[in-house]
Amino acid sequence: MDFFTAQDQARRNTGRLVVLLVLAVLALIVVTTLAIAVALYLMGDQTTAQADLSAQGMLSTLSIELVAGVAIGVLAVVVLGGLFKRSQLRRGGRAVAEALGGREINLNTRDADERRILNVVEEMAIASGTPVPSVYVLEEESINAFAAGYQTNDAVIGITRGTIRNLNRDELQGVVAHEFSHILHGDMRLNMRLISILHGILIIGFLGSMLLRSMHFRRVGGGGGGGKRDNSGAIILVLGAALMVIGYAGTFFGNVIKSAVSRQREYLADASAVQYTRNPQGIGNALVKIGANSQGSYLQATQAAEFSHLFFGQGMRLGFTQMMATHPPLKDRIKRVMPGWDGRFEVASPTHEAVESAPDTQRNEASSPGLTAGTLAAVLTAASAQTAIGSMGQPDQRHLAQARATLDALPERIRTAAHEPYAARALMYALLLSDDPAMREHQVEVLQQTALPDVYQALLDYAPEVLTLEVGLRLPLIELALPALRSLSMLQAQHFRLCMERLIEADGQVSLFEWTLYQLLLNNVGEQGSGPANLRLNDLQRECGMLLAVLAAAGQDDPDEISAALKAAENELPFALTATQDVSDMRALSLAVERLRRLKPLHKPALLQAMARCIEHSGRILPAEAELFRAMADILDCPMPPLLSDEA
Repeated sequence: MDFFTAQDQARRNTGRLVVLLVLAVLALIVVTTLAIAVALYLMGDQTTAQADLSAQGMLSTLSIELVAGVAIGVLAVVVLGGLFKRSQLRRGGRAVAEALGGREINLNTRDADERRILNVVEEMAIASGTPVPSVYVLEEESINAFAAGYQTNDAVIGITRGTIRNLNRDELQGVVAHEFSHILHGDMRLNMRLISILHGILIIGFLGSMLLRSMHFRRVGGGGGGGKRDNSGAIILVLGAALMVIGYAGTFFGNVIKSAVSRQREYLADASAVQYTRNPQGIGNALVKIGANSQGSYLQATQAAEFSHLFFGQGMRLGFTQMMATHPPLKDRIKRVMPGWDGRFEVASPTHEAVESAPDTQRNEASSPGLTAGTLAAVLTAASAQTAIGSMGQPDQRHLAQARATLDALPERIRTAAHEPYAARALMYALLLSDDPAMREHQVEVLQQTALPDVYQALLDYAPEVLTLEVGLRLPLIELALPALRSLSMLQAQHFRLCMERLIEADGQVSLFEWTLYQLLLNNVGEQGSGPANLRLNDLQRECGMLLAVLAAAGQDDPDEISAALKAAENELPFALTATQDVSDMRALSLAVERLRRLKPLHKPALLQAMARCIEHSGRILPAEAELFRAMADILDCPMPPLLSDEA
């Protein structure tokens, strides 16, 4: 399944989720209405010694007013409960990780296990073209992990201590690849919506149990002292039983919905992990180690049940039934990725110590023979762009090897600085400095008046190295810095944005690179939303023309070459391109891109193909064009893996 089909399917699954929710709410309305009808009947018949307890007698208490009142009450609880949970999760993946007791791993940690998992996550992010997510560790001995967030800019990877302690690097890579599949295929966002929706249903059961406990205390405390006999005991019994049924019904429907959505997506994520790493033993052995581990994949966190459908493995014990499992049986998952598995949960002792003893630059060399940092400067052609588009959402071992080479090519000092919030801001400022010495001096003076002293000093320290970086290393550097930039407080982020704007405005004009860098950071660090993805390509002809005209003008100055690039792009679109306004108008470009982000998933491939034709029409793609192509794709919420040379 390609990236766009998976995204479209996830969008359709959201619709199916709403249908399941409606059915569950209707069922709860019916159960609640009947329970209240029985209680009202008994309460109205206290003076009769021989009450008519027939179904017909009880149903006689039903009325339109009663049904409508119950329906409104249930809907209000579901909607308000869902909105309350959504407000709790407004911070995306971080809210989930912290609710489970997770701790964000320090990006400059000295812990070997934590350093290893951070490195695996960085490699996978750069290989897939997604922003590097923050990583949280849960201090549990079980083997489990999760990806959480509404979109890539607020995603986190959570992983238990037992996972990073017991799995070797290949197995960790398989687990991380599985979680990135959930991010890339839209499962992560669907799962987050599922949490909010189900909370509204489950809260009915929670309220029911609270009322039942209050009735129990009332009974223990005793009632009135009158001698008149009434049916209060029966009423309490009926209401208590009804509330229990409602509570169990809410839990039942919640688990059914979670199970229906989750199980098949786990098989897809396992298969994707094998495709990404080309190593079935990686994820396969990780699953075997879950079966061999005394704690399995079960979590002790109090809120684990609420987030059970997010986990890599079954997070909760199932008891006597497998029907409500959010994950397929462990043995079935292992056999799908390792058909030759002998069925025994026997594993060798952890071997990651041997892996850690080797320098990072020598890791997994067997999987990428001959690949060095020099590969980054290889010639890119039309085939490079087409391969990148075809690999969206499904990077393979070549992209992982390219990501490894990219990380090795970055100077160690710069790579370390990208992990620290003060230095990360300085690196972004340095990327905006002009090549012209006089203008650069003016920009530095402007920043001195605005930036924090420590950040300004870091800029002076790192700027000379950043200015000499290869063009192909700028986008990976931005991606590496994103976790540190996301850790900024709201006030720090606003000040960071102000400094960026002052730097960009220093020369009186906005270049395409400045605009692209600013939009990338706004998209991945700020709270910029794109609205619902409900627009078609034909609805955005003017916006397509604006974006493609900017791309065409970025690659060449000759008007004939620009026209040829646009003609090549036009062949991929279902309409003719019309003349656009000034391509240097970055405000107009911002408005166009904001609308283009709302394209339906299955309408984005044609636009990306047109963008690719625009930069490749000459038969060769310059590094700056490749960087711009990938950055534009990221802004359009299309994670583009690195462009590979024909020799890669």
